[in-house]
Amino acid sequence: MSDNKNISGPEDGKRINIHESYELRDWSQKFGVTPDELKQAVKTVGDSAEKVKKHLGK
Repeated sequence: MSDNKNISGPEDGKRINIHESYELRDWSQKFGVTPDELKQAVKTVGDSAEKVKKHLGK
């Protein structure tokens, strides 16, 4: 799925692109973690929002 630049925030699909500052900010806020914690979670389980959510225990 391609990244929709017209929609910013977690509503933009089921993948987390940690290379986009707005996605890093928005997903970090959604999960209540720091950007570094989110990056580590994506590195560990991949960019699936559902897998990251589960990994973070949210």
